[in-house]
Amino acid sequence: MRDDNREGIKGMANPRRYGIERIAYWLMRLSGLGLLAYFVGHIYETSSILQGRAGWSEVLEMTQTTEGHILLTIVIGMCVFHTGNGIRVMLGHGGIGVGRPARADYPYPAMSLNARHKIGIYSSIVLAAVAMMYGMAVMFGEMA
Repeated sequence: MRDDNREGIKGMANPRRYGIERIAYWLMRLSGLGLLAYFVGHIYETSSILQGRAGWSEVLEMTQTTEGHILLTIVIGMCVFHTGNGIRVMLGHGGIGVGRPARADYPYPAMSLNARHKIGIYSSIVLAAVAMMYGMAVMFGEMA
């Protein structure tokens, strides 16, 4: 017998079913893992200074390519989104922006997913996009 309620990962990742909050959840996790990977790579890059000027220059040349600039642009976006959304989550856990407590009559909307928090999610996404555009303009030389 087949259970139609079990959608697995496909259902869990469906943005139409859960809305922007689920997208923010996934972006938060993915940006955290991406920043962790960048941190490890950054430690490796920085430790190359122990090999002298030649070793440092050799490793630094890898980031001074088009692919390196694109990677750094993605890191900028991940950092800004992760920070902005993390602040929104911390404020929500502290009860700020959640709204007044009310009697829970079924079916009740979750107050933590109100318009203020959705604005926070969209703001984090927009700030990340603006920071990425600025970073690309600086790295590709269109801004001094």
